[in-house]
Amino acid sequence: MINVTNLTKKYNQNLVLNIPALEIPDGQSFGLVGNNGAGKTTFFNLILDLIRPTTGEIKNKDIIVNKSEDWKSFTSSFIDESFLIGYLTPEEYFYFIGELRGQNKADIDKFLGQFKDIFNDEILGQKKYLRDLSKGNQKKAGLVAALIGNPEVVILDEPFANLDPTTQIKLKKLLNELANDKHITLLISSHDLGHITEVTDRIVVLEKGNIVKDIKTTPETLKELEDFFTL
Repeated sequence: MINVTNLTKKYNQNLVLNIPALEIPDGQSFGLVGNNGAGKTTFFNLILDLIRPTTGEIKNKDIIVNKSEDWKSFTSSFIDESFLIGYLTPEEYFYFIGELRGQNKADIDKFLGQFKDIFNDEILGQKKYLRDLSKGNQKKAGLVAALIGNPEVVILDEPFANLDPTTQIKLKKLLNELANDKHITLLISSHDLGHITEVTDRIVVLEKGNIVKDIKTTPETLKELEDFFTL
């Protein structure tokens, strides 16, 4: 379970995030939506200890994330292309992540085989560095790398951005499979209300750093969100 208590983040006295309390149970597929500047990426960065809170704390399975690194062994993420290592080929990057996660080369080769449709012969075997791939293919590599090693918590920021329609459909199928695996807690942010309502059990709406809606996803959720953002 991810547990948030009295969490705030300020920059130069500007309050950009204010979450008094939030619980994300184990096995939940959790969606985060909001306009630009709402605090979505800030929240994910705090969960990953990439930035420190001004006040409060976040616990990941009872581990305070900015006091211990023990949560890193079961948590994986892809926020943006800065998570990649640009001077490596995709294969080298996948093997590197695999080694960190206790996987050997054969394990990774087997693992990568299930993503052939998503890679579409544009990632593996191309003798290109990650930095030379298109934004969309960099995103594909980062998303797949985040799933290496059977993580229990997976955090993805804007996973549908820069992907072509065919890949978005394939990614939705993959995320739905992950969401149905109750051994994985999945946190996703997205500007695409249609996609996120299809792959999450619950959606929290942030506005100027505050939680303004917390919704259990139903067939009516997309209309509710659309109405909210068109007011």
